[in-house]
Amino acid sequence: MSNRLDTAPGGPALRDRDPSRVHWMELFFDLIFVALIGQLAHGLHEEPTVVGLAVFLALFASVWWSWVNLTFVVNASPDLTRRGLGVVMMIAMFAVGAIAVAAPEAIGERAPLFAAGNAALRLLLLFLWLRRTRGDGAAARSRVVIYNGLTALLWIVSAVLPAPVSFALWALALIVEVVMLVGTFRSWGGAAMARIDVEHLSERFGLLVIIVLGESVLTTVAAVNTHWSPDSAAAAALALAIVSFLAWSFFFYGADALRFGLDLLREREDSRAIRDIIGFLPYPLLAGVTVIAGAIAVAIHHPGEPLPSVSAVSLCVGVALYHFTNALIAVRLGDDPSSVVVWATPAVALPLAILPVALALPALAALAAVAVALAITATLTASLAYRRRRDPRGSEATAGVA
Repeated sequence: MSNRLDTAPGGPALRDRDPSRVHWMELFFDLIFVALIGQLAHGLHEEPTVVGLAVFLALFASVWWSWVNLTFVVNASPDLTRRGLGVVMMIAMFAVGAIAVAAPEAIGERAPLFAAGNAALRLLLLFLWLRRTRGDGAAARSRVVIYNGLTALLWIVSAVLPAPVSFALWALALIVEVVMLVGTFRSWGGAAMARIDVEHLSERFGLLVIIVLGESVLTTVAAVNTHWSPDSAAAAALALAIVSFLAWSFFFYGADALRFGLDLLREREDSRAIRDIIGFLPYPLLAGVTVIAGAIAVAIHHPGEPLPSVSAVSLCVGVALYHFTNALIAVRLGDDPSSVVVWATPAVALPLAILPVALALPALAALAAVAVALAITATLTASLAYRRRRDPRGSEATAGVA
């Protein structure tokens, strides 16, 4: 396909971007989106509480769903020009930037700004989906108006109402979108998913995971820079090992499996599996990485003391959640559940078994235990992947997502 930037003289208009590849402006948007995640999780780095953790998970759900919708509508719009995509991403960046500014006080005095940013994103999505469904009939357009128009109105109204009514409207807006997607998927999902570009989706998700893991590294560096000591330096080294093992398991065994598996799912017309893998399952995976980063920051700040209970749970359950979600993704991609259980069981069980250690021993010891558990998991998945490459009877769907 041509990548020419202009229309050929006297000829038909040519697309000036490759819709199967992630554009630089999409990548730049993801950088801002990850900055927003960092802002939402800021409280987990300083004085973690159960309420703070719950607020992060709830607010992250709303912004994650915006990322999913924007990614899908761009994927479903191959006719969107490079300039058009740039304008869309610029608007989305300003909306996400407003949400990021509001994030530290999203349930406080900056709640109206948080709502306004989310409303702006929904209005942008409304325009893009109406453009996309222009020739699909009145029913499709009505669905879009409810899906993004009604929810945008809920966010707008919430900006002028006091808490907790405003928060209830936020939750209602998210519930409307999720319920509509699931409830009406049978009528439109198959046709829509048949047109998706799995190369773009897998690359976009993979790049987002890279950036989120990179943000975890930045958190580690910033924490040790502000709390320098030999013990903090040792904690930072262990933290880097933890993040590296998480990256190892995903990019050595998961990224290629994701791309190959999505192709097979499209061929089999399993649109629900594609929806779940890109829409729903990345949320707990990325939430797990983010809460792990928060626990790491606390550990570096106080390496000689036991982690606060919220941080200990975030560290151990976050690692377990990361692997458990990857196991679910592998099964949805079509991998043999019995083979997934072989690596998923120790990958999930080991960090959970470490939780009592993380609660009782110094944070430095907790990080060391988690790093050892991840090293064991990485060794096991590498061994299994090697065996499956040598076994011609292995599953055709994936090589395993760890």
